[in-house]
Amino acid sequence: MLLSGLISGVDSKFAGVEISGVTCDSREVKDGFAFVCINGTTSDGHGFAEKALEQGAAVIIAERDTGLLNQVIVENTRKTYASMCAAWFGYPANKLHLIGITGTNGKTSSTYMLKTILEKAGNKVGLIGTIQNLIGDTPIGAKNTTPQAYELNSLFSQMLKAGCTWCVMEASSHALDQYRIYDLPFEVAAFTNLTQDHLDYHKTMENYLASKKKLFGMCKTAVINADDAYSAELMNGLDCKTVTYSNGNQATYSARSVKYRPDSVEYEMLSGGKLEHIRIPIGGDFTVYNSLLAVSVAIEAGIDIETVKAALAEMKGVKGRVESVPTGRDFSVIIDYAHTPDGLKNILSTFTKCEKNRLVLVFGCGGDRDKTKRPIMGNIAVHAADYVIVTSDNPRTEDPRAIIDDILVGTKSCGTPVKVIENRIEAIKYAVKTARAGDIIVLAGKGHETYQILADKTIHLDEREVVSEALSEIGGE
Repeated sequence: MLLSGLISGVDSKFAGVEISGVTCDSREVKDGFAFVCINGTTSDGHGFAEKALEQGAAVIIAERDTGLLNQVIVENTRKTYASMCAAWFGYPANKLHLIGITGTNGKTSSTYMLKTILEKAGNKVGLIGTIQNLIGDTPIGAKNTTPQAYELNSLFSQMLKAGCTWCVMEASSHALDQYRIYDLPFEVAAFTNLTQDHLDYHKTMENYLASKKKLFGMCKTAVINADDAYSAELMNGLDCKTVTYSNGNQATYSARSVKYRPDSVEYEMLSGGKLEHIRIPIGGDFTVYNSLLAVSVAIEAGIDIETVKAALAEMKGVKGRVESVPTGRDFSVIIDYAHTPDGLKNILSTFTKCEKNRLVLVFGCGGDRDKTKRPIMGNIAVHAADYVIVTSDNPRTEDPRAIIDDILVGTKSCGTPVKVIENRIEAIKYAVKTARAGDIIVLAGKGHETYQILADKTIHLDEREVVSEALSEIGGE
């Protein structure tokens, strides 16, 4: 492909350059490639421009003068890279009905609900998200919640070839801030909520919100959680059609008469003066919000309400999201991805409403991430649970004990028993082996992950396997 087909308005002396590939990773450069210099969080691609040329790059795309002859200077290489990747694959997103979901919590569950609804309506659907990417029912591993631009457009292209007509995707704040999904044509974009997370990257909640808001400059219709404290600020100045959803308050789509059960929720949805009965076989306050989002988006995308209701009634849980682990005993074990203050509060509030003996929580916080949320989560833990085991999550390069000490600062204002077991496997086994009849044990933070990231390596850690091992070691039933 000619460079002029990848970048509009390129200087005539470069327009006819034949390009054999596009990358922003100098290690992937081959003869005839266009290398795009991106200033990342840990390194600056401009420093690898010369290396890229030595490896055969035909042209360097940069934001500043690299001192090399065959360079094209652009204003923003992240935006340019996203546009080039889209062009390289023939703009596949333009041929799909694209739905984007952003927010701190609830993105994954909402996307799976929407995929189920769209499939119930007879469509083949692609999904891009935290747990995995899906082309119909075919899983493809996911490195990031929202992939880099090249991988993203490759996925869109594969979806088209496989016959997909819709794609539902999570749009992370990092991806939005880094223009990985720059200029994509979203038919509907939705907002779940905004609570403290990723401040190690965004620094302030204002920056975090500004990143999320970028999604709504790329959509025809915005679907917003009216109950979130940031909703008014998010909707301010939007040019697209905007609708809202709420649990109990006035909105375009509002849940009324909610009934909570450990394994389901049901409610009456009021919209346009009409009531529709909604039932989802997944428990939790957040299920009300996730399903309201899915219903709102689906209706705005043209799916009829009867199809929506039938699909939600058949929903199965998402791995690592309020996932019940079979124990064969008189206590329950739940695995959930809750790793933010709001996420932890939500998952615990779900089970404080259930009949039980004790609510036992096993959790930690990730290393090399927002430190300020650690004592907050500790405080939430001791006020919601009856017994708390503080352990390690993904410590990465931080000292696991130092992370735990940060969490413990928030646990001192309450008399709830707190036990520290640094090794996560041992912590889970302890919780299982000391469980009492009627206990609900919540393993929070890892969810779908089957690994643990340590300072020097990544090890296999599937909490389902650990629970099974603990049960075997107990013996008996």
